[in-house]
Parts: sequence; C-alpha cells; structure tokens
Amino acid sequence: MMEVAVIAYGAGNVASVQFALERLGATVRLTDDPAVIAEAERVILPGVGAAGYAMSRLTELGLVEPIRAFSRPLLGVCLGQQLLFGRSEEGEGEGVDLLDLIPGTVTRLEPAGDLPVPHMGWSRLTRDRDDPLLEGVADGAYAYFVHGFVCPDGPATLARADYGGVVPAMVRSANRWGCQFHPERSAEAGATILKNFLGLSC
Repeated sequence: MMEVAVIAYGAGNVASVQFALERLGATVRLTDDPAVIAEAERVILPGVGAAGYAMSRLTELGLVEPIRAFSRPLLGVCLGQQLLFGRSEEGEGEGVDLLDLIPGTVTRLEPAGDLPVPHMGWSRLTRDRDDPLLEGVADGAYAYFVHGFVCPDGPATLARADYGGVVPAMVRSANRWGCQFHPERSAEAGATILKNFLGLSC
C-alpha cells in the first residue's frame, strides 16, 4: 500500500486531501516533520491562503530545504502549485520568494471582462502535452478551482484552463507536479489524477 506524506503546516485543508487519498487505498501521514518528509515515498504540498504566510510557516518548520531536496514524486495543490515557482507578487512591496523549483513569477489573476476574482468554480482542462499524471483524463474534463493568483504559462505547463485568459492548471518540472485546482474536489478527473500520482514510477 502506497504511503503519502501530506505536509501539514497550517496553510491548507489537509483533511479533504487525506480522505481522497485514503479512498484510493493510500496510507496517509499528515506531518510537519522534515525527517518524515525526506524519507516519504510521495509528498503532497497543499495550500490555501497567502503565499507569504505559507512560506513563513515552511521556513519556521525547517521544511524549505527538505522540499527542495526531495527526489521522489511531489505534488503541489492549489497554493501548493504556486509555491513551486520562484516568486509571487502577492503581498506588499516586492512580493515574496517561493521554493524556486520552477522558474517564473506568480501574478495576480486579472481575467478579461467582468469575471470575478478569485476564480471559484468549475473550469475545463485543456491538455497541452502528455504526462503520466494526465493518463485517462479527457481533454475538456472539469476541475474545481479556487484562486486569486496565477502561475506563469511556460515550458512547465501540462494543462490549461480558460478564465478570461490562460490559467496554467497543471505544471511539471522533473519529479515535481502541480495542480492549480483541487483534485480532491474535482470528481472523476481529480480522482484519476491522484490515482496516477500514487502510481508514478519515478
């Protein structure tokens, strides 16, 4: 049975992620222990709220370097995807430094027209390229989003959504993946993505 460490650092709704993984047969360990994270088979970095607070919590708990050094599959969810990038414009002044695992700056979501921010609700995924995490996920499948900032669209993008502009919905760099949406709340498509994450061979 696959064991997954879900990082519990006070900046994410870890319970819904835990339950979704357990429904797929995984053993879930909620943890803020750097040693446990370093030895895990899989790691999920969830996140809701502000990037600055999330990074301060990861720093206080000594988790930044273990996350950066982790060499097995890692999945960032919602804010967790944004934290994989270099910087965020969120906050006052010059923004905040992130984990810097994927180049680029997270910016405020500014959709065309009168669409509200944050982006909250169901949007279709458009696949940009094949990836093991997208195996069995149909082009045009719906996923559930809640976010007010957006990652840069670039070489790491696996799938996009349209919310009055391009939203990089899934990203990958080496052994690190991200979902801007909540796979644990995204019905069949989300369950398939989490199942694929559990089955990754790298």
